Amino acid sequence: MTTNTPMLVTFAIYIFVMIFIGLIAYRATNNFDDYILGGRSLGSVVTALSAGASDMSGWLLMGLPGAVFIYGISESWIAIGLVIGAYLNWKLVAGRLRVHTEANNNALTLPDYFTHRFADKSKLLRIISALVILVFFTIYSSSGIVAGATLFNSLFDISYQNALWIGAAATIIYTLIGGFLAASWTDTVQATLIIFALLLTPVMVILSVGGIDSSIMVIEAKNIANVDMFSRLDFIAVISLLGWGLGYFGQPHILARFMAADSHHTIRNARRISMTWMILCLTGTIAIGFFGIAYFEENPELAGSVSKNGEQVFIELAKLIFNPWIAGVVLSAILAAVMSSLSCQLLVCSSAITEDLYKAFLRKKASQKELVWVGRSMVLIISLVAIALAADPNNRVLSLVSYAWAGFGAAFGPVILISVVWSKMTRNAALVGMIVGAVTVIIWKQFAWLGLYEIIPGFLFASISIFVVSLMDSAPSQVITDRFRKAELKFRSVCPSD
Repeated sequence: MTTNTPMLVTFAIYIFVMIFIGLIAYRATNNFDDYILGGRSLGSVVTALSAGASDMSGWLLMGLPGAVFIYGISESWIAIGLVIGAYLNWKLVAGRLRVHTEANNNALTLPDYFTHRFADKSKLLRIISALVILVFFTIYSSSGIVAGATLFNSLFDISYQNALWIGAAATIIYTLIGGFLAASWTDTVQATLIIFALLLTPVMVILSVGGIDSSIMVIEAKNIANVDMFSRLDFIAVISLLGWGLGYFGQPHILARFMAADSHHTIRNARRISMTWMILCLTGTIAIGFFGIAYFEENPELAGSVSKNGEQVFIELAKLIFNPWIAGVVLSAILAAVMSSLSCQLLVCSSAITEDLYKAFLRKKASQKELVWVGRSMVLIISLVAIALAADPNNRVLSLVSYAWAGFGAAFGPVILISVVWSKMTRNAALVGMIVGAVTVIIWKQFAWLGLYEIIPGFLFASISIFVVSLMDSAPSQVITDRFRKAELKFRSVCPSD
């Protein structure tokens, strides 16, 4: 038996369990509402862990620890920004969005919510928002496939091209058959596995180097800049890293978890569970990258692929520190992170095509059974496109995620946030804000002005556009205003302090 055999067996068992959950979810999926939003039946624990797991894709175990391993603790500004942004998203948006989507014709998707929230008879909001989802989520999905391919390529000496298909296959299968319930239930299992791996691994790394003090001494000896929060960073760089937090307000796969909660009553408990899980996971992933510096400085002959690709630091540490069976369980966390994000991204893309384009424009009277099968077909097609985009082995997970994260954060973030807190926001303002946010990200990314992360100007310009256009525009109708106020009163009755 080779050392890789236990890991291969562990991975196979894990994948089998995920597919089995998908089969159970298949039996519980009776209509299109169930397929894309789980029938709005998620409790606080599943809502919290599903939101966290769908957020923390392969970048959590590869991209971020790799950045810390290469550049030092200063990269943890990303984590600080993410914690702040996630908390504000739960506090300001989660409960309100759950109430407002139900009040607006029981909207199942974000484009559907925009259409009814602003009474958009032209359906331009539906079309533009669906296109934004398709463009940026296809990029986002490809980042997960890259992470999965890198994992299988590194562990089992499989060619990158073959690893692409193997890494994506299981997720495609259970998402295809089980839909949103499969994605949410598997997310809960995956979130548990992720936090286990991210708490255990840094502890073992620290112990293997001789403790925290010894580790820090080794890291300082290599380069004192590694322990400096401001190393290699000017004001723009710090703001850019913190700016990641703005992305939370516009991520469709996270917002879908809020919409799918069984009621807005569960949001407060879900917020506490999710934030605790998130802080522990981010602390663990930073510790892996940071103390990984000490481990490979002490054992340079073991550096291997880490010297060429820092994003493999977690993979290499797990292989070296744990016995193969435990390593298989720990490294399954990467697969869990990839699967959890990829599954919900595929579903959001599928729902955008099926609900917001196919049903809205081609087959308005399509049966529920027809919509479910169209949705499944779209999951498969989008998966194939994402695999094609991930074909370049030189792709870096964090780079792909940062672009998609910025696109959603700027295009949808201001529109979502302002739409649930300000009754005077208009349809034209939503349309302009969405376009301004998306276009700013695309242009800013190409020219990299000031070295500033594109989400910041995108979010700022979109927000300004929304307020300016709303004030210049005709006031929303009384029907829209009354519906908004009723939804806010319903929210306040449960969450008066939020």
